Formats: sequence, C-alpha cells, structure tokens
Amino acid sequence: MDNIQEHKTTILIVEDELLIAKNLSYKLEKLGYEVAGIVSSGHDAIERANELKPDLILMDIVIKGEIDGIETAAKIHQKLDIPVIYTTAYADEETLHRAEETGSYGYVLKPFKERELHASIKIALSQHKAKVKMQQLIELAAATSENKSRYISMAYHDLNTPLTTIQLSAEMLEDSEVESRGGNNAKSIDRIKKAVSSMNQLLEQILMLSKAESGKLPLTKKSLNAVNLCKSILEEIQPIATKRHRLTFSTKTEKLSAHLDEKLLHHLLINLLSNAIKYSPNGGTVSLELSCENEQIIFCVRDEGIGIPEEYLEKLFQQFERGANVGNIKGTGLGLCIVKYIVDLHGGKISVESEVDRGTAFFVKIPL
Repeated sequence: MDNIQEHKTTILIVEDELLIAKNLSYKLEKLGYEVAGIVSSGHDAIERANELKPDLILMDIVIKGEIDGIETAAKIHQKLDIPVIYTTAYADEETLHRAEETGSYGYVLKPFKERELHASIKIALSQHKAKVKMQQLIELAAATSENKSRYISMAYHDLNTPLTTIQLSAEMLEDSEVESRGGNNAKSIDRIKKAVSSMNQLLEQILMLSKAESGKLPLTKKSLNAVNLCKSILEEIQPIATKRHRLTFSTKTEKLSAHLDEKLLHHLLINLLSNAIKYSPNGGTVSLELSCENEQIIFCVRDEGIGIPEEYLEKLFQQFERGANVGNIKGTGLGLCIVKYIVDLHGGKISVESEVDRGTAFFVKIPL
C-alpha cells in the first residue's frame, strides 16, 4: 500500500465575522483544501502568514485593526510570495483599483458560491506557479546575459499587471450579481479590452525584437493601398483611446499604392499611435497623416502630449530608454527600437520633432 499522501493546498482565512469564517472553512474543507487557520485582523494575518507559510490566503477587505485587508496583503507581499484572493460583499471601482495595485490573484464576492470559490483558487494557484517559473527564467537569463535579464525582467513586470487586471475583471463579470451593480459591468469590460491590448502588444514586441536582433525578421513586400491600411489601423486603435482623445486621419489622395511589408508597417503604425495616445494622458488630438513626396511615402503621427526632453532625443531608439518625464506611464522602452528596425529594413528614415508639454511628431519616410 502506498503511504505517500498528496499535499493538500493550505489556506489561511482572514475574516472578522466568525460565522462567515466558519462557513467558508467548511466549504473549503468540503472542496478538499486544508484550512491553516482563521484570523480577524491585519496584524494577526501578517504574523500567521509568516508562521504558517500557507499556499494561499483568502483576505477579507474589511477586517479588524488599524489596516484593512488590501494594506495587509501589500505588507505580506513585501516579505512572502503567497498568492492572495480578496473577499468582500461589495466591489466598488476604487476598491477594485486598490486591489489590482497590490498584485492580487483574484476577487470573490460574498456570499460565497462553491463553484466560483474553487475556480478562483485553482486560477490563482496556476497563475502563481507560472509566475514562479518566470522568475526562474529571469535568474537563468541573468546568469548568461545582463541585457537579456533586463529585457525579460521588464517584460515580466509589464505582463503581470494586465494579467492581474484580466483575472480580476473576468471574475467580476462571471459573478451573477455584477449585472445589478450599476456601471461596474461596462467598466470591467473596458478594463479587459485595454489589458488584453497591452498584453498582446508587449508579446508582439518581445517576439519581434528577438527576431530583429538575430537577423531573422523577414521582409515580405507586396503592393498595397496605404490609405485603406491607415483607415483600418485607426479603427483598430480606437478602443485604447479615451473620451478625451480625438483620432484623425488626413491625406490628399483616395488611393496611394506602395510596395511595403503590410504586417511590419501595421506594427510600426500601431506602435506610434498607441504611444501618441499613452503619452497624451490629458487627451487632445492624435493624428495620422499620409503623403507622397520625391518617390517616398510619408507617414506622420502627431500628438499634443507630454513631449520628449531634448537631451533624450539622441537615445530615443535605443532599447530600454525612456524619457525622464514619463512619470508613472507604463512602458518597456522597446517599441521605438522595433520601429527603427522596421524602417531600416524598408530602407527608409525616421525623424522626430518634439517640445515638452506641447507634443510630438514622428515622420517615417519609405521609398515607394
């Protein structure tokens, strides 16, 4: 007979209502989990987490003591790598935002439904396992290449935030009570769209830069109508713009044929336009202009955003470089480096005009 017992997932419950905690404990044990303990305050939660090292923590947001569940989770996260799922009776917009900022692994609304609870725990544990593997990959890269380590580390950081947002929002939408929470449903859907867009863009950047650096970025030119391509790209980029942004397209011709790599050009324009939107946090006009001059097709992406400091312009297309004025605006510093690769592959040139707090204009000139 095999005496080896399968490891049970241990869960620490942080809940200040004893009856709710007991009911939750019963549900967890019924689902096959082991309850490591029940505590009711942030101080006790931090102490028991250090002592017990549970596999997961179910953290009520409103608990006893001087700090709430979100602040407690943040303090635990500083010392221990333990996934936290928040529990609460109501999820307002501000609370959801604070939860995301602590890098939580999920969000479960009360009263608890066994199926939802079980699914949330499974997702959190799987996501945490993936995070651990990514950290191992970063350590491996650090041992072989300092530059590669920075690259993977930055990519992981930027991937983690949209993934967390997707999970939190998806779980909010899955709950049957979301429909009656006035506006939360639409906001969650919008959050998912933006997070998915951010994640897909980063993944594409990672793949493209890897190919470009190894000389394996293919160039497949074909005849295309640049006017139609620009209009299509503007429609595609629209969801990431806010109500404060106005996207415009201008050209003096209805059709402009050029021999270009459509996939690479698509990536180039998406990157420049998304940057124009991102670095215009107060809104304003973001324009895409198309023209033809001296047997060259010219694309201009113009915004009214924060601009680029003069001392940074020379380093603009280098990897990992970002302007000193970007503040908390997220970014990897990889996008413009890839744009430069694409322009060079086409035998073209890229230039920029910018003024701090007035806006930026990128000009891409490619031979027809």
